[in-house]
Amino acid sequence: MTALDANIQIQLESGFQLDVGLRAAAGETIAILGPNGAGKTTLLHALAGLRPLDGGSVTLNGSVLDDATTGVFVPPEDRSVGFMFQEYLLFDHLTARDNIAFGPRARGASKAVAGEEADRLLELVGLADRADARPRALSGGEAQRVALARALAGSPRLLLLDEPLSALDATTRDYMRRDLRELLSTHDGPRILVTHDPLDAAVIADRVLVVEEGHTVQEGTIAELAQRPATRYVADLVGVNLLRGVVRDESIELPSGALLVSADVSEGTIVGVVLAAIHPHAVSLHRQAPETSARNTWSGHVEAIEALGSRVRVRIGGTVSLVAEVTPGALDDLAIAPGVEVWCTVKATEVSVYPA
Repeated sequence: MTALDANIQIQLESGFQLDVGLRAAAGETIAILGPNGAGKTTLLHALAGLRPLDGGSVTLNGSVLDDATTGVFVPPEDRSVGFMFQEYLLFDHLTARDNIAFGPRARGASKAVAGEEADRLLELVGLADRADARPRALSGGEAQRVALARALAGSPRLLLLDEPLSALDATTRDYMRRDLRELLSTHDGPRILVTHDPLDAAVIADRVLVVEEGHTVQEGTIAELAQRPATRYVADLVGVNLLRGVVRDESIELPSGALLVSADVSEGTIVGVVLAAIHPHAVSLHRQAPETSARNTWSGHVEAIEALGSRVRVRIGGTVSLVAEVTPGALDDLAIAPGVEVWCTVKATEVSVYPA
């Protein structure tokens, strides 16, 4: 059942237009991804009531919070929305316990009731022994937990998180992802998470909504996005090569004039302008023109090499620009380095094609 039903339309003075539809069920975590300037934080501000709508509406659990047509507008303090800001924004002069109790106190709870709520949440986030610590004495991970506890105080019906892991170092961020997912599971309402990191979305969120230039370009799980990325940004986000072209007979003509063969196209059911997705692990590299059954073969040059855990990503420039993923051993065996000439091969069965 839909708990949050929002159609956010905002016109900024700069000329930027935000027009995004968002629906979430109770207990569902949705990650909003997009490049800088896409409108992600503006979207959160609109849901929180910090930015009135120019069009559309926001409904939470059947209650209208904002409706540009009827003029309904519920102010932020009356929305029952918990907001975890990117910078955390903890009060330096208050202890961790008092930071968490601040929200309930501001909404009229007694000092005793607010304190009990703060103690409960400190226990929940594993910081019961840090109740009297002030923000400057907290580590990055501890400050993040206090900020989350403060957002959860008062059992808000909607939880908003703006880049909650961005202030953490890489090591802390890795183990905090799963902790954050577990902590969010204690909140019964919808949770909306803004992030730049697809790994954050994959670990924490149930579903992903990608926003570019103020509009939704794709929605689904990370796996669904990787299967059929809709834009170059989405393809880069999930680490997939994305090529655009026009079906000509049984192949795809790319803007460079190169031809791409796909088993999907040979079936004759796909025509017109299409997108072709190729996973980097499906791209084979060679130092000489190969003798292979692969239907797609192109020459190019190595532009960059990036280590990625136990694999290495090799960016190839040329008539067809691709990213290949190989093992460090294969990289050494082929003596691949920036600037060297290489040949790329891709089997037709490894090219996924769908309408643009």
